[in-house]
Amino acid sequence: MIPARYAASRFPGKLMQDLHGKTVITRTYEATVATGLFEEVYVVTDSDVIREEISKNGGNVIMSQKEHESGSDRIAEAVEDVEADIVINVQGDEPFTEKASLEKVINVFYEDPQKEIDLASLMVEITDWDEISNPNTVKVIVDQRSFALYFSRSPIPFPRDKNAGAKYYKHKGIYAFRKQALLDFAKLPMQMLEATEKIECIRYLEFGKKIKMVTTTVEGVEIDTPEDLERAKKVWNS
Repeated sequence: MIPARYAASRFPGKLMQDLHGKTVITRTYEATVATGLFEEVYVVTDSDVIREEISKNGGNVIMSQKEHESGSDRIAEAVEDVEADIVINVQGDEPFTEKASLEKVINVFYEDPQKEIDLASLMVEITDWDEISNPNTVKVIVDQRSFALYFSRSPIPFPRDKNAGAKYYKHKGIYAFRKQALLDFAKLPMQMLEATEKIECIRYLEFGKKIKMVTTTVEGVEIDTPEDLERAKKVWNS
């Protein structure tokens, strides 16, 4: 499922921007299908513009019937009547989605016979302090078993001791859910931490859900700003 909102707050209409002859949302859809990992791939949107764009390119679209606070809410509505064990959420602004990273996230559930994990997601190590301190970059810290402890737009951990050797990880916007965890999420109210940070996966943590983080070395470019789009164009050419 690829949640796709036209009116993104930081970069309205970003999914319809051109990325070397095709829109960002079409690039993301095609990249997801090209992994060959999924029985079905859908774009989930409340936008007629995005629906028409995906339909004319031969893609599958589900129209949201309600207003939603987050991509998880949007997908929960879409999958309610879909028969599935695991649902993958690929953000619509991830045109560099690739097979290896997605496969890592899916495999988490094959290695979880106790069904301890509610959802899995990706993180990539970052070393540039400008990116670490950038509030548009969501950081994550994990425990010894790579379960998420917290997500933040602030640098976490804060480097009070510069010699402690802290590593910083950026959260990549790809999730794999047990379907039930996703349906549970949609019924849970937003709490203070999520409302403060504006990071939807904090809601899962606030209600005791377990998020397994998987490390990838593939960063790609998530398109949150016009500057990101320009970077994506350069990467596409390289």
